[in-house]
Amino acid sequence: MRPRKLLLSLLIATATLPALATPPAPQAAASLSTPAPSTIPVDEATVAKATADIDALAQAIIGRGVPGVAVAVVHGDHTRLAKGYGRTGGANGERIDDRTVFRIASLSKGFAGTLAGLLVEDGALRWDMPLDQQLPTFQLADAAGSTRLTVRDALAHRMGLKYHTYDRDLEGDTPYPLLAARLNQAPLLCAPGECFGYQNVAFSLIGDVVFAVTGDFYTRQVELRLFAPLGMEDTTFGRDGLEGSARWARPHVRAGRGWTPVRPRENYYRVPPAAGINASIHDMAIWAKAQLGHHPEVLSTAMLDDLHAPLVRTPDQLSGSPWRRTRLRNAHYGTGWRVFDYDGEPLVYHAGAVQGYRGMIGLLPRRDVGIVVLWNSESALPSGLMPTFLDTVLGKPDGKWVDLVNGR
Repeated sequence: MRPRKLLLSLLIATATLPALATPPAPQAAASLSTPAPSTIPVDEATVAKATADIDALAQAIIGRGVPGVAVAVVHGDHTRLAKGYGRTGGANGERIDDRTVFRIASLSKGFAGTLAGLLVEDGALRWDMPLDQQLPTFQLADAAGSTRLTVRDALAHRMGLKYHTYDRDLEGDTPYPLLAARLNQAPLLCAPGECFGYQNVAFSLIGDVVFAVTGDFYTRQVELRLFAPLGMEDTTFGRDGLEGSARWARPHVRAGRGWTPVRPRENYYRVPPAAGINASIHDMAIWAKAQLGHHPEVLSTAMLDDLHAPLVRTPDQLSGSPWRRTRLRNAHYGTGWRVFDYDGEPLVYHAGAVQGYRGMIGLLPRRDVGIVVLWNSESALPSGLMPTFLDTVLGKPDGKWVDLVNGR
């Protein structure tokens, strides 16, 4: 039994504060709840059925014209599925396999939070360290309020900024340092530190903090502290890293009723903490198991408890796709991770999207099960694979989250 699973389930059950408030410390929240089982094991037969269903469904999605998909399923410290479907794209497109590399977009944020957690364990960083202590020029439009912002606030998107501040400028190829310097001109959604507003530019200030406290580049620190010790040999940063991979999936955009491959765009690679990583599904299976606590030599259970604890409510996540409207009871952001109540079950989650790529990771810590889905197009069809898998594992009725007849 793992203490982190108990803590996460208790936090989900008790995190009901308003969206504009910061929840109490995890220890206080947990003390208000009746203890729940630390683990609820899933039997092998259930996982095998869920995995077989997803395998068949992924193949059917390719049959509907989606260029490529890769899926990993983990159960305990075992990888039950790590498989590619479809082709990489282009005139010389190859079959996608478990070592084919994709952009993972905002799934990169979990790596940023985890690296920060390692530095906190080292004593090089504190969660409550003011950002301006390491970044003397940092300031928002509310100058006094911005002095209260901490490392944790940046990683939980509690900066007070409007959603996606300067993302359009980033997509227009404005360099990140110029956008970071202009945060003092950006409109605010609330007082700094008092509400959630999803960010890419401001989130990536953590890269500057890492350089300030280690004297080393953020990307190198992630490579040394996470990729290498976990054995993630296919995982890289940047467009050069992607295109230098032995096999990589080309991004696809819509062309009439089909798809056409394009060259990966550079823009979001310029904010490595937010969206800079490329990985194979083989490596993402390793990452999922590590986040479930199966690499304690690299990631301690105490740190994982901390990263996955809900910090600020995100009610916008309760609408949108059918599975969200149907299954989610509560939604929060933690430290580089989303934390959902999936019909009573704690779900640690993140999704990512950049031009021509999509991805999602979903972990059920109490069940010790996880799934990762990556695909090289903007089709919505593969997004139903994760909730379909979760429903089978949890014994819920089939929600028909993948519409093979009408979906694109």
